[in-house]
Amino acid sequence: MRTSIFTTGLALASLAAGGCQPQQEKKPEKPNILFIMTDDHSYQTLSAYDNRYINTPNLDRIANDGVIFSNSFVANSICAPSRAVMLTGKHSHANGQIDNSTAFDGSQQTFPKILRQNGYQTALIGKWHLKSDPTGFDYWNILPGQGSYYNPDFIEMGENKRYQGYVTDLTTDFGIDWIENRNKEKPFCLLLHHKAAHRVWMPDTAHLKEFADTTFPLPETFYDDYEGRKAAQEQNLSIRTDDMDVVYDLKMADKEGDIQTRLSEAYRHGAYARLNDAQKKSWDDHYDPIIEDFKQANLSGKDLNEWKFQRYMRDYLATIRSLDNNIGKLLDYLDKEGLLDNTLVVYTSDQGFYMGEHGWFDKRFIYEESFRTPLLMHFPKGYQKTGEVPEMVQNIDYAPTFLDIAGIEIPEDMHGKSLLPLMDSKPDKSWRDALYYHYYEFPNEHMVKRHYGIRTDRYKLIHFYYDIDQWELYDLKNDPKELNNLIDSPEYQEEIVSLKKQLKELMLEYDDQKALKIFEGELVVTE
Repeated sequence: MRTSIFTTGLALASLAAGGCQPQQEKKPEKPNILFIMTDDHSYQTLSAYDNRYINTPNLDRIANDGVIFSNSFVANSICAPSRAVMLTGKHSHANGQIDNSTAFDGSQQTFPKILRQNGYQTALIGKWHLKSDPTGFDYWNILPGQGSYYNPDFIEMGENKRYQGYVTDLTTDFGIDWIENRNKEKPFCLLLHHKAAHRVWMPDTAHLKEFADTTFPLPETFYDDYEGRKAAQEQNLSIRTDDMDVVYDLKMADKEGDIQTRLSEAYRHGAYARLNDAQKKSWDDHYDPIIEDFKQANLSGKDLNEWKFQRYMRDYLATIRSLDNNIGKLLDYLDKEGLLDNTLVVYTSDQGFYMGEHGWFDKRFIYEESFRTPLLMHFPKGYQKTGEVPEMVQNIDYAPTFLDIAGIEIPEDMHGKSLLPLMDSKPDKSWRDALYYHYYEFPNEHMVKRHYGIRTDRYKLIHFYYDIDQWELYDLKNDPKELNNLIDSPEYQEEIVSLKKQLKELMLEYDDQKALKIFEGELVVTE
């Protein structure tokens, strides 16, 4: 993990604590809140965390001027549930959105509703992905379903409109326009939620060639054989198989139609068909030579696996480039308008993502790459904390934090905790020492088993269930890549007993009664 930003931030924090700082400015009572969320943006591809793959200078501005949470996690690593967790401050079983198949119950308590009731003007722009119409917003303009990268439809307050352009640019422009034309007598809360970098990673034509000549290092675990990990053996999210489709995911749609795959027609008649003539020309000029080389090479085995990894990384990172540029445009606007001193700016993703680790793409597992998510915050004036925040935080904490910074009492039924106490110079000794996780969406295209688990600063204990009954234990200090399942290791049995006790306590704390019955062996889930 990159250390330069963390080290600088800690040095600044130490200086501030030493008495040489100017008199602290008064904190605003009701600051604006700008909550930027992306989709499937891995912390490995945000250079404030990890600079192996891409430099993201605009996202890094948020970290450099504010705080970076080095242990930020989600409660359920999949799109709709993560969004519901953030809105409600509650784990999935409590807000009802356990997977992507159901519609969000918009009648329930959410932080935008509470902010609105307390004088805030609220808006949602971009990806929603919760099937029901948004509630609690003065204005909303959302992408239907997953949305489209090119020439997307937006649903503005119930009316569907199609726009020419690239979705990341459009989402940013709509957000700036709303801020510019809002009721400026009120503080605002804007949820600006991007489609990027969700599958199928279609870069803006301006960035198609940016990484064309870059060869990326293969992750150490790319050829993981999943020994001792039955759930990992049975997943369907592998780059090394046709789970990653060479047409649908990697754009190898030849004009002759020789390359036919499981998802090729979905790409040809879906994402590719949305391109207008000018976009299609730029697209074809870039991909047609790659397609021809691919056909001539006739790759197989290891050569094909590693070619797919490189193509995946190039498209994914080119999509991130547009995202970073648009974050810069947004920050420049806030700075020009004098809004930064009175605005909490939050950047996160709905979950992490695999960049070839274990041979995978996608998310879902409690393993680190999908469990972790980036979290950067630029606080308004009066908050002196900068640099790294090492405590374990989770996306259940966002709603309480937004209410707390607005001076609003946090409802007792929220599971999360406000992050504001972590902004003090002294460590919060009462902060949590363990995280709870529960993933439900199985059977599914990617076939990741249902599971729940607990993570402490050193250990992770997982129970996979449904058509399987398997426990896994990882010592994250000695095995950070989570390759060695220690569940049957004699020397860890005492620790396993302790972790199971902690896990049960978290289930009780969050009132996850169904999980508790599975844990106790009183319920076998088959549907």
